[in-house]
Amino acid sequence: MNDQLSMTDDFANRHIGPDAKELEQMLKVVGTSSLDDLMAETIPADIRLDKPLSMGDGLTEYLFLQNIRQIAQKNQLFKSYIGLGFYDTITPSVILRNIFENPGWYTQYTPYQAEISQGRLEALLIFQNVVSDLTGLPVANASLLDEATAAAESMSMIHRLNSVKTKDAN
Repeated sequence: MNDQLSMTDDFANRHIGPDAKELEQMLKVVGTSSLDDLMAETIPADIRLDKPLSMGDGLTEYLFLQNIRQIAQKNQLFKSYIGLGFYDTITPSVILRNIFENPGWYTQYTPYQAEISQGRLEALLIFQNVVSDLTGLPVANASLLDEATAAAESMSMIHRLNSVKTKDAN
């Protein structure tokens, strides 16, 4: 156990911040003499905390991992209801599993990153391909935003298709 603790006691040194030489070099580059001076120059006084944070003592990496495992054991697994909010619809299992229940579309990105839109668009493209393959139709629709947009896109597609049929009939 002592070997384990000695290997992990330096967690902060391995993962957090510059050493004294790097700190001195950084302060020289930004043109200030200390971190306190740097903070005074960059953070307005009216938003700075004027007392130390009460954070308690830190943990070694080993003790932290033990603690986080105990906390994680309290997690409960629940059924995913993503994509199951549409009344009176039957969603094929292949779509449920590969689109709605696939965390790859939403976990790699935070909701406010532009890249999550790429995952959503890819999911929609796959959905359209699956529907097209299953139905044998040359076109399938998938809303880019929400139910209202889906309805508008569907009506627009039907109107265009009917316009083509009307022109062909004349």
